[in-house]
Amino acid sequence: MVLEYIDLAAPHTSIPTDWIEVYKNCDSTLKLNLPLVRDNGDVEFIAAYRAQHKRHRLPTKGGTRYSPDLDLQEVEALAALMTLKCAVVDLPFGGAKGGIRINPAEYSPREIESLTRRYTIELAKKNFIGASVDVPGPDMGTGEQEMTWMKDTYYYFNGHEDINAGACCTGKMKSNGGINGRTEATGLGVYYALKQFCKEHAIMKKIGMPIGVEGKKFIVQVIINNLFS
Repeated sequence: MVLEYIDLAAPHTSIPTDWIEVYKNCDSTLKLNLPLVRDNGDVEFIAAYRAQHKRHRLPTKGGTRYSPDLDLQEVEALAALMTLKCAVVDLPFGGAKGGIRINPAEYSPREIESLTRRYTIELAKKNFIGASVDVPGPDMGTGEQEMTWMKDTYYYFNGHEDINAGACCTGKMKSNGGINGRTEATGLGVYYALKQFCKEHAIMKKIGMPIGVEGKKFIVQVIINNLFS
């Protein structure tokens, strides 16, 4: 879908066709199989991914998703969207995205911590994480706990060489270098975008609705990730 939308938008720009093809493809992708010893002693190999869409501006930036439906195509598409989002607001980052193919609700906190730390080490080995290289953040299925594990693992793996090791990811706990406002940032972004959308006269007229959010009903899909319940 992302590639189709780029093709639809391309004729309305002055960008040469060959460059459109450059923009559509990811610069680097990584596919991993992470070993996990479950709490009952069983061993699983779990797929994990990271895609760096464009590295013309570093670091690349994008979330870390834990989802049972995750695959390489999804992280490539989301990485491309991250590049576009950063470009629209002139943030000096390329887009990236990654994650592990699991349903967090089906794994214990210890198992998720083990996977997160192993994932971080593998990213570090392949130069897919670091304050000046690629900075993951939270996404669907992850939060400040997973980001704190990532920061902690990378710090001990590469902190002796990287003075900025603590900045290898965003969304950490405030006690571990996180910042105020990160938890609610995505939700607030949706609110402000929706508020602005409803102010557009042409759009509201087209769908036959009055200007503004007052009196309107919205459907919100909420994904709850409570690992410790």
